[in-house]
Amino acid sequence: LKTMLISTKNRFIKYLSRPYGGRRHDFHLLKQEFPPELPWFENCTIRVDSGYNGIVNSYRCKSVSIPHKKSKNKPLTTEQKNVNKQLASERIFVEHSIGGLKRFRILSDRLRIHNFDLYDKILGVCAGLWNFNLAN
Repeated sequence: LKTMLISTKNRFIKYLSRPYGGRRHDFHLLKQEFPPELPWFENCTIRVDSGYNGIVNSYRCKSVSIPHKKSKNKPLTTEQKNVNKQLASERIFVEHSIGGLKRFRILSDRLRIHNFDLYDKILGVCAGLWNFNLAN
């Protein structure tokens, strides 16, 4: 199952998409959840990983930070590596939010629930508990 998550710098989870089965590309998931025709991120600074290539062309944003990808025949320059390192240090709070969710064992172990609605509810409860934990 794949779920998209949006969090703040304080690791609060602001948005969880519904779970999707099968193999889905991150950017395809974003376009399904947030149709590009609407001004979702117009006043936002967006920091995404390399799975969201194409966001600049599809969405209007205040600014977008995407890491550089190396190609098969062209390695990254030292400057590009430094930029990627800086972007990773700015995006780490999202990974901390995901790690906070995985503290709940039901999300970190192999889940044998085939009911997406039930899994969605479990994920929402865990996100709520994580946010409650951060607030207190």
